[in-house]
Amino acid sequence: MKPWSRVMVLLVVVSVPHFAFAQSYPSKSVRFIIPFAPGGGADQVVRLLGQKLTDVWGQPVIIDNRAGAGGNIAAEIGARAAPDGYTVFHFNVANAIAISVHKKLSYDPVKDFAAVTQLASSPFILVGHPSVKAQNIRELVALAKSSPGSLNYASSGKGGPSHLLGELLNSIAQINVIHVSYASVAPAMNDLLPGRIQLMFVIPAVAVPHIKAERLRAYGIAASKRSTLAPDVPTLAESGLAGIEGSAWYGMVVPTNTSPAIIAKLAKDTIGILQQPDVQERLSRQGVEVIGSQPAEFAQFIKTEISKFARVVASSDARFD
Repeated sequence: MKPWSRVMVLLVVVSVPHFAFAQSYPSKSVRFIIPFAPGGGADQVVRLLGQKLTDVWGQPVIIDNRAGAGGNIAAEIGARAAPDGYTVFHFNVANAIAISVHKKLSYDPVKDFAAVTQLASSPFILVGHPSVKAQNIRELVALAKSSPGSLNYASSGKGGPSHLLGELLNSIAQINVIHVSYASVAPAMNDLLPGRIQLMFVIPAVAVPHIKAERLRAYGIAASKRSTLAPDVPTLAESGLAGIEGSAWYGMVVPTNTSPAIIAKLAKDTIGILQQPDVQERLSRQGVEVIGSQPAEFAQFIKTEISKFARVVASSDARFD
């Protein structure tokens, strides 16, 4: 046998087991780890996807909620799982921020995971209590400049996306709105609605009902385009504050060294579900935009998000240590 023939035979022999495994995958239940408590936006997206994947595969998708430490506990479990496709992790914006706000992490958000697909995204809206004497973002910036330190904004936690978007607003608008950190969205909203706190970046599903009831005023969407749930609210860029973009995005990753064939199947089946009209319609009602990117696209997106927030963290007090 000629040398090149031996190489071809070897390549076929090596690739067959991976292909066969991908063809039979999954042959048992798949665990989908979520770094949040049940009931939130991410949980709803993943549970809908889990139901659909169960129907497609004929194998149960078990949702495993592991809240705590800003998503880092769950991320470590996901990163250390066997790279066999039977443990999937819900990678989100908090995981992309974590590497910048924590001096030491027990996992590397890039090296320890292989991207599968970005599932969806929900852009943040800057909202304020009606007692704030500003009807739009231009008036808000003018008010903040006229009286530095007189306005404050809430976040759902130090070092989280709502905190860093507030710091980005301060930087780009050249104002000084004071950050007030809360343990989660719920207590922050409990102080925002009666006016004990003045401003906050929140997702449309949380903000829009209060905007419609005139309990909150919308100042702008932190995205490149308007939200389907709030089409009348302009983007911050439309109002003259380009560069303030951030969303609660939802992704799927697996441990590094997972077979490319398994990753390809996960991506194909998941993207197929995300393209179903009933799935898109249900998520759209929550103000969530379906993405369904390819693995390489999602991997690049994660790196871009890490770099973007690293710059904000470097110029703020967002670090924990």
